[in-house]
Amino acid sequence: MQRRTLAPRPDWKAKVEGLGFDWHSAPTPEDPVGTYWDESAYWELTADEVDTLEAASEELHAMCLAAVDAAISGNLLPHFGFDQQASALIVDSWRRRDADQPSIYGRFDFAFDGSVPPKMLEYNADTPTGLYEAAVVQWAWLEERFPDRDQFNSIHEGLVEGWRKIRESLPQADHAAAALHLTCLQPHAEDEGTLNYMLDTAIEAGWTAKTIAAGDIGWAAPEGTRDPREGFLADLQEQEIRALFKIVPWDWLLGDEFGPRLVHLVRSKRLTVIEPAWKMVLASKSILALLWDMYPDHPNLLPAYPQRTSFAPGSTVVAKPLLGREGANISIARLGEGGAVEGAPLASMEGPYGAEGYIYQALAPLAKGADAAGRVHHAVIGSWMIDGKSRGIGIREDTGLITHNRSRFVPHLF
Repeated sequence: MQRRTLAPRPDWKAKVEGLGFDWHSAPTPEDPVGTYWDESAYWELTADEVDTLEAASEELHAMCLAAVDAAISGNLLPHFGFDQQASALIVDSWRRRDADQPSIYGRFDFAFDGSVPPKMLEYNADTPTGLYEAAVVQWAWLEERFPDRDQFNSIHEGLVEGWRKIRESLPQADHAAAALHLTCLQPHAEDEGTLNYMLDTAIEAGWTAKTIAAGDIGWAAPEGTRDPREGFLADLQEQEIRALFKIVPWDWLLGDEFGPRLVHLVRSKRLTVIEPAWKMVLASKSILALLWDMYPDHPNLLPAYPQRTSFAPGSTVVAKPLLGREGANISIARLGEGGAVEGAPLASMEGPYGAEGYIYQALAPLAKGADAAGRVHHAVIGSWMIDGKSRGIGIREDTGLITHNRSRFVPHLF
């Protein structure tokens, strides 16, 4: 796995915007350019490395499902950061997963440089980001720049097949009115772009579907109803929402004033939410510690524990908040005796998480390569699971050790 540099296409902005990719840059006061899509470099993999990533992804996915079952059967959900309401919903959702609780996607994050087995950093199983650029934008780049090469990328085909399978499994898919609603918090360019892409793939799979801002979803109840739970979610045309794809974390939804009503709708089989509630277990970093306990010394796992004291003095450890996202509140530090942090953190990010607790994971070396100016870039591989199958990768890189929401997306080929 090698990082290669090349000159970006002179008109790359116009070309990616022509694909509807208008969040290619995210300027900040500290970084006025704010490049997110970065085609001044690409990562070249071998066919064997692609096979390795595919096999690791599918094996880890099966292991993660076994870990969800173990967490539920062992009454471990409180240790994952879930209260009684969330835990009950998760248990019910898991028991019905083969009936009316379908899942379509998730993204593993791997440390991998081709020299050792891929190491699982986490599983973004509820609201993974970076989908459109992985599925469409980097494929268009490949077709123009390297038409004779290949890319580990059948994400689009997987999504269409996945949506078709879900449509055939849900009775509400036969309704003449819009059978699928898709929602996210707005305004948010990336989430809205991803939502529109998922809309396209669902329509291609045969759904009648439409998007709606999360803030526009209303609550309707039959006249004379006394029980506030006996209503339903409605769109702006007062149409009942029966199947909902959302790019809003489950823990945020449950913390909303309508959270108990949402739980009631799902548990009474009047609403299907994609991703399902059991995916919250995989989104919690506690899954890392449970996996290590279930599969110690597995070549694709890193040591992970609920406390720093489980690591030997001299270890370099990554602290991850249980419900954190996009690198927020992550810190990397060397440990001394008794799990104490030695000196200042090697790297850290601020954010709103951490009150829910932390998991501590051994640091894994990332793939790295230098640019023309000599700056070293560290890469994390996002491996996309679509309907339980490994379908492709997207690569994010940063000059720092922590990948976060402003880290760049760099295309790949093999």
